[in-house]
This record gives sequence, C-alpha cells and structure tokens, in this order.
Amino acid sequence: MKTTGKTRKYIYTITLFFIVLSGFGQMPIFKRYYISDIPGLGWLAQFYVTHIIHYVAAIVLIALVIYILFDFIFNGSGLNKITGSGYFKIVLIAGLIVSGSFMVIKNLPDIYFSHNSIIVLDLVHVSLCMMLLFVSLYTRIRKKRWVN
Repeated sequence: MKTTGKTRKYIYTITLFFIVLSGFGQMPIFKRYYISDIPGLGWLAQFYVTHIIHYVAAIVLIALVIYILFDFIFNGSGLNKITGSGYFKIVLIAGLIVSGSFMVIKNLPDIYFSHNSIIVLDLVHVSLCMMLLFVSLYTRIRKKRWVN
C-alpha cells in the first residue's frame, strides 16, 4: 500500500495532536484549571486513560517514523532534499523517541533510575515536546516544508 504525502501529513497531525493532549493530560493541569469539568472532557483528568492514549499515539508515531524512514531509504530520495527545518524536526522527534523510550523503561518493575535522572529526563522530554510544537507552528506559519 502506497501512502501519499497528504495521508502521511494527516496521520502525523492527528498523532501529534493526541500525543500532546495525552502527554499534558498526564500532568494535573486539566483538572487544576477545570478543563476536565467541561462536558465530554472528564477523561482528560484520568491519568491511566491519558497514559494509554499517550502510549498508543507514541506507537503510531514510531511506526510512522519507521515507515517514512524505510520509504525514504528504499526510494533513493537522497538526504539533499530535506530542508533545514526538516532536519531540525527529525532531531527533535528522534530525541522525543529516545527520551520517551527511557521514560517507558523507568516505569518497568525492577528498573531504578535516580531521582535526579528522572527529573532531567522529564525536563528533556517536555522541553523537546515544546520545541517541536514551536518549530511546527513556525514552519506552518512560514509554509516551510520537510523536503524540497
């Protein structure tokens, strides 16, 4: 099955929306600021619901990244077509996948991370997320593309 760029963009946008929404939902901000009191949004204050949604969205994002990577390699597109903002987004997404993987590992039983490393890991993951959101907003406004 061959996907078009439009389909990839649609999947990426929906996945990014749910991964960000569920990621922030795991922090108590939706309950604290009464957003979860809005009818139909009560699930945003339920940690395990947002946790599962975050994991599922992360799986979809990783699968999409792997699919695009293999499609890019096997179609012989060449790295010279990726724009500067595309490279920056790739680095941010790779950092999110790596830091997110470490966060999954730290949640496993019998795995111990020090308190300081958990704090650093959380800050790195949230910082990468915010950077990706701001870069995505910037590239959307400026109509910059991933590839030429």
